[in-house]
Amino acid sequence: MGSQHKLIFNKILKGFFWFGLGAIIGLFFFVSFLLIFYQKSHKNLIYSGIYVDGIDFGGKTQSDIKNYFSQKNLTLGKHAIEFSAPTISATISGQQIDFGYDEDLLAQQGFLIGRSDNQLSNIYHILSAYFSGINLPPSFHYSPDKLDSLLSQLNKETEIPPVNALFTFENGRVTAFSLSHNGQAVDMPKLKKQVYDKMMSLVTIDKPMRITRKVPIVIVKPAVTNDNVNSFGIRELIGEGTSLFQHSIENRIYNISLAAGRLNGILIPPGDVFSFNKALGDVSSFTGYKQAYVIENGRTVLGDGGGVCQVSTTLFRAALNAGLPIIERNAHAYRVGYYEQDSGPGIDAAVYSPSVDLKFKNDTGNHVLIQSYVDTINLRLTFDLYSTKDNREVIINQPVILSETPAPPPLYQDDPVLFKGVVRQVDFAANGASVYFTRIVKKDGKVILNDKFTSNYRPWQAIFLRGTKE
Repeated sequence: MGSQHKLIFNKILKGFFWFGLGAIIGLFFFVSFLLIFYQKSHKNLIYSGIYVDGIDFGGKTQSDIKNYFSQKNLTLGKHAIEFSAPTISATISGQQIDFGYDEDLLAQQGFLIGRSDNQLSNIYHILSAYFSGINLPPSFHYSPDKLDSLLSQLNKETEIPPVNALFTFENGRVTAFSLSHNGQAVDMPKLKKQVYDKMMSLVTIDKPMRITRKVPIVIVKPAVTNDNVNSFGIRELIGEGTSLFQHSIENRIYNISLAAGRLNGILIPPGDVFSFNKALGDVSSFTGYKQAYVIENGRTVLGDGGGVCQVSTTLFRAALNAGLPIIERNAHAYRVGYYEQDSGPGIDAAVYSPSVDLKFKNDTGNHVLIQSYVDTINLRLTFDLYSTKDNREVIINQPVILSETPAPPPLYQDDPVLFKGVVRQVDFAANGASVYFTRIVKKDGKVILNDKFTSNYRPWQAIFLRGTKE
């Protein structure tokens, strides 16, 4: 009886096995048939449940994906970033760099989901898409070459090349000099990242936008710095003085240029007192000077070296601004119009070798270099003093006019050399004045100099020569 039950059980078991196997095979063929039918019906279509950037493209074609994102790119192309720098600005639009969705890649990727060489992988992706959905993230493209071209032009307009220091010292004088200066350039890696990041931040905005950003700048160091070329402590500008000499006659302009050039390049050692007369040397026709108007014996007359006081006045202003101690300074006999073209009265310094000098001391602890610049177009003279700054603060107050005296009436003198009826002015009227200005020099917050510079200008008479020659 037991063996008979066992035989029946085995038959039933075999029946279930073959039935199950048949069901599985049947199901396999049924599913395969459905899959083949599904694949055939989607031969040129995206499978259901395929999303690209959150948009359902199931049952659509590759062209539908491409066209959709091509339309999106029309808006992205109008987005723009305006980069501003101190001297220029430049605008980069999405269209200029071909920025946008990679429509060809997205169309291809969306279509190829479920269409690999691995059938099991295809079944998995088709079923996953159908039942759960598959979202393909967006891909973007831009033209690095076009971006580089635009940014290189921006860099060209923004770039400032660094300047190497130049310092040539010959026979106790600096014959060639320039301070080193840092340059600048666009930080290209940072700027490229900014362009891409800002464009990416605009992809979800449906209307054209313009945003403004500063151009990222990097400092470019010179290869040769000031410390590389000299050991005198000539590192930076410590003081500058200027003056105008407009309406000067030709000989006066010549003398100014000659005297300024002879002071150019002089080094004043630390602790030394600079003497203008000593540094300049003889001023006469023998040393190359021409005749121009000078003050002599109470008259303005033609004399060798007229205009040299323009040089001493300008150097005096440079020493004032540098905070150097002024050892000797003398005012002119009367107010000279040249020195008030760009300054108040009283900021002048007369020189007349050997008795009237301009002297100042170099108390910086380093050498001081004198550099002169003559602008013969705008008729401006400049003196620059270079050394190492030591935290000096210079405060120069505006000149104060205590009193003024009118110029005397004009004086007419007969001149037998001039023909009758000819009148020539040989001296010019100027009001007299008592003027002063003060200067305070602080170092590390402590007052080290407290100066008062006084000028007592005589009233000056206009003089005319009246011809008597028949």
